[in-house]
Amino acid sequence: MSTLGFYGGVGNVTGANFMLDTGAAAFLVDCGLVQGDRFAQAVNAKPFAYNPQDVDVLLVTHAHADHIGRIPKLVKDGFKGVIYSTSPTRDLANIMLRDALKVMAYEYERYGNVILYEENDVNAALALWKTVEYDESFSLPDGVTARYTDAGHILGSGMIHLERNGRKIVFTGDIGNVPQPLLNPPVVPTDYNYLIMESVYGDRLHEEVAQRTDLLAGYIKETKAKGGTLIIPAFSLERTQGMLLEINNLIESGKIEPLPVFLDSPLAITVTEMYHKYPQYLKESVQAQIKSGDDVFDFEGLTFTKSLKDSNDIALEKGAKIIIAGSGMSHGGRIRNHEKRYLDDPLTTVLLVGYQAVGSLGRLLNDGATKVKIDEEEVKVKAKIARIRGYSGHADRDQLIDLVAKGGHKAEQIFVTMGEERSSLFLTQRLRDYLSVNAVAPSENEEVEIHF
Repeated sequence: MSTLGFYGGVGNVTGANFMLDTGAAAFLVDCGLVQGDRFAQAVNAKPFAYNPQDVDVLLVTHAHADHIGRIPKLVKDGFKGVIYSTSPTRDLANIMLRDALKVMAYEYERYGNVILYEENDVNAALALWKTVEYDESFSLPDGVTARYTDAGHILGSGMIHLERNGRKIVFTGDIGNVPQPLLNPPVVPTDYNYLIMESVYGDRLHEEVAQRTDLLAGYIKETKAKGGTLIIPAFSLERTQGMLLEINNLIESGKIEPLPVFLDSPLAITVTEMYHKYPQYLKESVQAQIKSGDDVFDFEGLTFTKSLKDSNDIALEKGAKIIIAGSGMSHGGRIRNHEKRYLDDPLTTVLLVGYQAVGSLGRLLNDGATKVKIDEEEVKVKAKIARIRGYSGHADRDQLIDLVAKGGHKAEQIFVTMGEERSSLFLTQRLRDYLSVNAVAPSENEEVEIHF
């Protein structure tokens, strides 16, 4: 018998942290931050529910902060095992963790927030890190073999397949929405005994997937016509690059006229370099564009603003413009400065293109708040708040059900995780009712015995 421990990422979209303990070896899957909630800082600073020194291997699904953000803390607290991921995930994690360190230092100075780790902890984590490619089998302790398959969520994201004595477990990580602007669809897992799957949109559909590009073009045209500002809070990793590709293609196809576009995120600018480094991880149509000489992440009117002065100078740009900045949920980053400046302007549109966690500024805007507090300053919301769900990086309810329907006929148990409670419970019930599978939504810190 082995034990599955659910130490994060249950009842919550963020904070993924799962453990498989065979008795002779302990395998951790992801070690992420809790995000969005006003108590997140305190939660992230808490000791782990297990002894990090006892963990032999950490398997990382992808480089979003809610899956990697506590890895340096894990190392700081005693982890000395091996870390595995795809090559893009390791390179992106290096960027993301060092950027997070800068953010923590700033928030410590301004708000007294806890600093979870130091630069030497990031360096120590990277020294433990090994990379593998999709479908490359590798050996782990206690007779376990592992491989990654494409999860279609962000650059280098992977589902983790573990096998021991003919018994199989799959950890999906985050499952990509179909179709994605940049990435291939996720590889549907088959032939497993246990599945640990996400449920971010387990109770909702992305109705606008087919129309998303037209909707984006419409908001841009509307902004240009009224001479206003289109603000797009976008995650620096994947969502920003998808937006750049979409705007590039709209301009080149003549569907919109060029206008000033500001990518106001040093992190997103750095991350975009990784997309140039790993074009083989992009879908074939995008690879073909790049090979033809089209830099899909650059176009007429685009300006990268790295310095704070350049960021502030965006306000001097008269007439219609687009500002893309992080963070995607507006809980930090330069986007808050722009929202502070433009939210009370009725000529402004804030376009939400990603998930907005409970407690985040983005969620407040999404839910119709008429005034919000940004850095202790009260701001009236006169701007138009729009949303395109079709750009989500996560599979929706029907896609999740379809993934299980195609590959879960042999499953002994399916664990529904990484979603708000209502979303996870809804999907769990749908899987039971529609597919007659043994699906459960575990509780935080729950430990379940399995045959592995």
